[in-house]
Amino acid sequence: MIDLLAVDHTSDSYFYVPLYKKLLGSVEKISDKLKRIQLQIGYNEKCLETNRLFRREKKGEEVKEDVIEEAFVPLTEEEKDEVSRALSKSNWRRVLVTHKSSNIDITGEILQCLRPREWLNDEVINVYLELLKEREKRLPQKFLKCHFFNTFFYKKLISGKGGYNYQSVRRWTSQRKLGYSLLECDKIFVPIHKEIHWCLAVINKKDEEFQYLDSLRGRDINVLKVLARYFVDEVTDKSGKHIDVSSWKHEFVEDLPEQKNGLLSFIGHCSAFLIEA
Repeated sequence: MIDLLAVDHTSDSYFYVPLYKKLLGSVEKISDKLKRIQLQIGYNEKCLETNRLFRREKKGEEVKEDVIEEAFVPLTEEEKDEVSRALSKSNWRRVLVTHKSSNIDITGEILQCLRPREWLNDEVINVYLELLKEREKRLPQKFLKCHFFNTFFYKKLISGKGGYNYQSVRRWTSQRKLGYSLLECDKIFVPIHKEIHWCLAVINKKDEEFQYLDSLRGRDINVLKVLARYFVDEVTDKSGKHIDVSSWKHEFVEDLPEQKNGLLSFIGHCSAFLIEA
Protein backbone atom coordinates (compact mmCIF):
# COMPACT_ATOMS: atom_id res chain seq x y z
CA MET A 1 0.00 0.00 0.00
CA ILE A 2 2.86 2.36 0.86
CA ASP A 3 4.46 1.59 -2.50
CA LEU A 4 1.25 2.40 -4.29
CA LEU A 5 1.05 5.74 -2.51
CA ALA A 6 4.70 6.65 -3.18
CA VAL A 7 5.63 9.60 -5.40
CA ASP A 8 6.44 8.79 -8.99
CA HIS A 9 9.43 11.08 -9.68
CA THR A 10 9.33 10.34 -13.39
CA SER A 11 5.75 11.52 -13.78
CA ASP A 12 4.35 15.00 -14.19
CA SER A 13 3.06 14.84 -10.61
CA TYR A 14 6.47 15.22 -9.00
CA PHE A 15 5.14 17.81 -6.58
CA TYR A 16 2.09 15.71 -5.67
CA VAL A 17 1.84 15.01 -1.87
CA PRO A 18 1.14 11.32 -1.20
CA LEU A 19 -2.15 10.46 0.46
CA TYR A 20 -0.54 8.77 3.44
CA LYS A 21 1.43 11.92 4.19
CA LYS A 22 -1.75 13.97 4.05
CA LEU A 23 -3.39 11.54 6.44
CA LEU A 24 -0.43 11.59 8.83
CA GLY A 25 -0.41 15.38 8.74
CA SER A 26 -4.13 15.54 9.54
CA VAL A 27 -3.70 13.11 12.43
CA GLU A 28 -0.86 15.18 13.87
CA LYS A 29 -2.93 18.36 13.63
CA ILE A 30 -5.88 16.68 15.33
CA SER A 31 -3.60 15.31 18.04
CA ASP A 32 -2.18 18.78 18.69
CA LYS A 33 -5.68 20.24 18.89
CA LEU A 34 -6.76 17.54 21.35
CA LYS A 35 -3.75 18.25 23.53
CA ARG A 36 -4.56 21.97 23.54
CA ILE A 37 -8.22 21.23 24.35
CA GLN A 38 -7.20 18.93 27.21
CA LEU A 39 -4.89 21.60 28.63
CA GLN A 40 -7.66 24.20 28.31
CA ILE A 41 -10.16 21.90 30.06
CA GLY A 42 -7.71 21.29 32.90
CA TYR A 43 -7.07 25.01 33.23
CA ASN A 44 -10.81 25.83 33.20
CA GLU A 45 -11.51 23.19 35.85
CA LYS A 46 -8.85 24.68 38.12
CA CYS A 47 -10.24 28.18 37.56
CA LEU A 48 -13.77 26.96 38.31
CA GLU A 49 -12.69 25.27 41.52
CA THR A 50 -10.77 28.36 42.62
CA ASN A 51 -13.77 30.54 41.79
CA ARG A 52 -16.06 28.34 43.88
CA LEU A 53 -13.75 28.65 46.83
CA PHE A 54 -13.19 32.36 46.68
CA ARG A 55 -16.10 33.94 44.80
CA ARG A 56 -17.90 34.78 48.08
CA GLU A 57 -14.81 35.87 49.95
CA LYS A 58 -14.47 39.53 50.77
CA LYS A 59 -11.61 41.41 52.31
CA GLY A 60 -11.33 40.70 56.02
CA GLU A 61 -14.01 38.02 55.82
CA GLU A 62 -13.69 34.23 55.96
CA VAL A 63 -14.88 32.14 53.03
CA LYS A 64 -18.45 31.09 53.72
CA GLU A 65 -19.67 27.58 53.13
CA ASP A 66 -22.80 26.48 51.33
CA VAL A 67 -25.39 24.61 53.34
CA ILE A 68 -26.40 22.31 50.53
CA GLU A 69 -25.87 19.12 52.55
CA GLU A 70 -28.21 20.21 55.34
CA ALA A 71 -31.31 19.86 53.15
CA PHE A 72 -30.39 16.29 52.22
CA VAL A 73 -29.63 14.65 55.55
CA PRO A 74 -30.82 11.00 55.31
CA LEU A 75 -34.07 10.27 57.14
CA THR A 76 -34.12 7.95 60.13
CA GLU A 77 -36.33 4.85 60.00
CA GLU A 78 -38.79 6.57 62.32
CA GLU A 79 -38.94 9.60 60.02
CA LYS A 80 -39.46 7.37 56.98
CA ASP A 81 -42.43 5.73 58.69
CA GLU A 82 -43.87 9.15 59.48
CA VAL A 83 -43.52 10.17 55.82
CA SER A 84 -45.28 7.00 54.70
CA ARG A 85 -48.17 7.67 57.06
CA ALA A 86 -48.46 11.27 55.87
CA LEU A 87 -48.62 10.16 52.22
CA SER A 88 -51.07 7.32 52.84
CA LYS A 89 -54.61 7.50 51.43
CA SER A 90 -56.04 7.40 54.95
CA ASN A 91 -54.65 10.91 55.54
CA TRP A 92 -55.80 12.31 52.19
CA ARG A 93 -58.26 14.83 53.64
CA ARG A 94 -56.75 15.15 57.08
CA VAL A 95 -54.97 18.36 58.12
CA LEU A 96 -51.62 17.01 59.23
CA VAL A 97 -50.18 20.33 60.33
CA THR A 98 -51.03 24.03 60.25
CA HIS A 99 -48.30 26.58 59.83
CA LYS A 100 -49.53 29.24 62.21
CA SER A 101 -47.71 32.35 60.98
CA SER A 102 -48.81 31.82 57.38
CA ASN A 103 -52.08 30.07 58.30
CA ILE A 104 -51.47 27.35 55.72
CA ASP A 105 -53.05 23.95 56.30
CA ILE A 106 -51.10 20.97 55.00
CA THR A 107 -53.22 17.91 54.23
CA GLY A 108 -52.21 14.50 52.98
CA GLU A 109 -53.59 15.48 49.57
CA ILE A 110 -51.31 18.52 49.36
CA LEU A 111 -48.28 16.42 50.27
CA GLN A 112 -48.90 14.12 47.30
CA CYS A 113 -46.98 16.63 45.18
CA LEU A 114 -43.78 15.43 46.88
CA ARG A 115 -44.11 11.99 45.35
CA PRO A 116 -41.84 11.17 42.36
CA ARG A 117 -42.91 12.75 39.05
CA GLU A 118 -45.57 14.94 40.64
CA TRP A 119 -45.84 18.72 40.37
CA LEU A 120 -45.07 21.03 43.26
CA ASN A 121 -47.91 23.19 44.55
CA ASP A 122 -48.04 26.64 46.12
CA GLU A 123 -48.75 25.46 49.66
CA VAL A 124 -45.68 23.23 49.92
CA ILE A 125 -43.36 25.84 48.43
CA ASN A 126 -44.73 28.65 50.62
CA VAL A 127 -44.50 26.63 53.83
CA TYR A 128 -40.95 25.60 52.95
CA LEU A 129 -39.94 29.22 52.43
CA GLU A 130 -41.58 30.19 55.74
CA LEU A 131 -39.58 27.46 57.49
CA LEU A 132 -36.35 28.77 55.97
CA LYS A 133 -37.09 32.22 57.39
CA GLU A 134 -37.89 30.77 60.80
CA ARG A 135 -34.63 28.84 60.78
CA GLU A 136 -32.73 32.02 60.00
CA LYS A 137 -34.42 33.79 62.93
CA ARG A 138 -33.47 30.93 65.26
CA LEU A 139 -29.84 30.97 64.13
CA PRO A 140 -29.02 34.52 62.99
CA GLN A 141 -25.34 33.96 63.73
CA LYS A 142 -25.23 31.11 61.22
CA PHE A 143 -27.35 32.24 58.26
CA LEU A 144 -27.44 35.34 56.09
CA LYS A 145 -30.40 37.65 56.50
CA CYS A 146 -32.85 36.81 53.72
CA HIS A 147 -36.39 37.52 52.62
CA PHE A 148 -38.57 34.93 50.92
CA PHE A 149 -41.47 36.15 48.83
CA ASN A 150 -44.37 33.75 48.45
CA THR A 151 -45.47 32.24 45.16
CA PHE A 152 -48.00 35.00 44.48
CA PHE A 153 -45.56 37.92 44.57
CA TYR A 154 -44.07 37.78 41.08
CA LYS A 155 -47.41 37.17 39.38
CA LYS A 156 -48.77 40.24 41.16
CA LEU A 157 -45.69 42.30 40.27
CA ILE A 158 -46.14 41.69 36.53
CA SER A 159 -49.94 42.08 36.56
CA GLY A 160 -50.04 45.66 35.29
CA LYS A 161 -49.95 47.16 31.82
CA GLY A 162 -46.60 46.58 30.19
CA GLY A 163 -45.95 43.64 32.49
CA TYR A 164 -45.02 45.65 35.57
CA ASN A 165 -46.98 47.00 38.54
CA TYR A 166 -44.93 48.09 41.55
CA GLN A 167 -47.91 49.65 43.30
CA SER A 168 -49.62 46.26 43.55
CA VAL A 169 -46.83 44.94 45.81
CA ARG A 170 -45.62 48.17 47.40
CA ARG A 171 -47.20 47.42 50.79
CA TRP A 172 -45.97 43.83 50.90
CA THR A 173 -42.65 44.89 52.38
CA SER A 174 -43.41 47.59 54.93
CA GLN A 175 -41.22 47.28 58.00
CA ARG A 176 -44.32 47.09 60.17
CA LYS A 177 -45.55 44.07 58.23
CA LEU A 178 -42.21 42.24 57.95
CA GLY A 179 -40.73 43.19 61.29
CA TYR A 180 -37.50 44.08 59.50
CA SER A 181 -36.36 46.15 56.54
CA LEU A 182 -36.19 44.40 53.18
CA LEU A 183 -33.23 46.61 52.30
CA GLU A 184 -31.21 45.08 55.14
CA CYS A 185 -31.45 41.59 53.60
CA ASP A 186 -28.44 40.03 51.92
CA LYS A 187 -30.61 38.01 49.54
CA ILE A 188 -34.22 38.16 48.40
CA PHE A 189 -35.75 34.96 47.02
CA VAL A 190 -38.53 35.06 44.43
CA PRO A 191 -40.27 31.84 43.27
CA ILE A 192 -41.27 32.03 39.60
CA HIS A 193 -44.00 29.88 38.05
CA LYS A 194 -43.33 29.12 34.36
CA GLU A 195 -46.72 27.49 33.69
CA ILE A 196 -45.20 23.98 33.54
CA HIS A 197 -42.63 24.15 36.33
CA TRP A 198 -41.12 26.32 39.07
CA CYS A 199 -37.97 28.39 38.85
CA LEU A 200 -36.24 30.63 41.36
CA ALA A 201 -34.87 34.15 41.05
CA VAL A 202 -32.62 35.83 43.61
CA ILE A 203 -31.94 39.51 44.22
CA ASN A 204 -28.45 38.98 45.57
CA LYS A 205 -27.66 42.26 47.26
CA LYS A 206 -24.62 40.78 48.99
CA ASP A 207 -22.82 40.03 45.72
CA GLU A 208 -24.64 42.62 43.59
CA GLU A 209 -26.21 40.08 41.26
CA PHE A 210 -29.60 39.17 39.87
CA GLN A 211 -29.68 35.39 39.56
CA TYR A 212 -31.99 32.96 37.79
CA LEU A 213 -32.14 29.23 38.55
CA ASP A 214 -33.96 26.82 36.27
CA SER A 215 -33.49 23.05 36.38
CA LEU A 216 -34.67 22.85 32.75
CA ARG A 217 -31.84 25.18 31.73
CA GLY A 218 -34.25 27.92 30.75
CA ARG A 219 -33.16 31.56 30.56
CA ASP A 220 -35.63 34.37 31.11
CA ILE A 221 -33.83 37.69 30.99
CA ASN A 222 -37.13 39.51 31.44
CA VAL A 223 -37.46 38.13 34.98
CA LEU A 224 -34.11 39.63 35.94
CA LYS A 225 -34.97 42.96 34.30
CA VAL A 226 -38.30 43.11 36.17
CA LEU A 227 -36.61 42.35 39.51
CA ALA A 228 -33.91 44.94 38.84
CA ARG A 229 -36.60 47.53 38.21
CA TYR A 230 -38.49 46.38 41.30
CA PHE A 231 -35.45 46.67 43.55
CA VAL A 232 -34.72 50.20 42.34
CA ASP A 233 -38.34 51.21 43.01
CA GLU A 234 -38.30 49.50 46.39
CA VAL A 235 -35.15 51.30 47.53
CA THR A 236 -36.57 54.63 46.37
CA ASP A 237 -39.94 54.02 48.05
CA LYS A 238 -38.57 52.78 51.37
CA SER A 239 -35.50 55.00 51.75
CA GLY A 240 -36.02 57.94 49.43
CA LYS A 241 -32.68 57.17 47.78
CA HIS A 242 -31.81 56.02 44.27
CA ILE A 243 -29.71 52.95 43.69
CA ASP A 244 -27.88 52.25 40.43
CA VAL A 245 -27.95 48.54 39.60
CA SER A 246 -26.74 48.88 36.01
CA SER A 247 -23.40 47.33 36.99
CA TRP A 248 -24.98 44.36 38.80
CA LYS A 249 -24.37 41.03 37.14
CA HIS A 250 -27.24 39.11 35.52
CA GLU A 251 -26.46 35.44 36.08
CA PHE A 252 -28.17 32.30 34.82
CA VAL A 253 -26.88 29.76 37.32
CA GLU A 254 -25.78 26.59 35.55
CA ASP A 255 -24.23 24.58 38.37
CA LEU A 256 -27.57 22.93 39.19
CA PRO A 257 -29.07 19.43 39.14
CA GLU A 258 -30.78 18.99 35.77
CA GLN A 259 -34.47 18.22 35.86
CA LYS A 260 -35.14 14.79 34.36
CA ASN A 261 -38.74 13.97 35.17
CA GLY A 262 -40.68 17.24 35.08
CA LEU A 263 -40.37 17.98 38.83
CA LEU A 264 -38.38 21.03 39.76
CA SER A 265 -35.86 20.58 42.54
CA PHE A 266 -37.01 23.87 44.07
CA ILE A 267 -35.82 23.01 47.58
CA GLY A 268 -32.36 22.21 46.24
CA HIS A 269 -32.22 25.57 44.49
CA CYS A 270 -32.98 27.46 47.68
CA SER A 271 -30.53 25.42 49.72
CA ALA A 272 -27.75 26.02 47.21
CA PHE A 273 -28.01 29.77 47.76
CA LEU A 274 -28.39 29.92 51.53
CA ILE A 275 -24.94 30.62 52.92
CA GLU A 276 -23.67 30.02 56.41
CA ALA A 277 -22.48 33.11 58.26
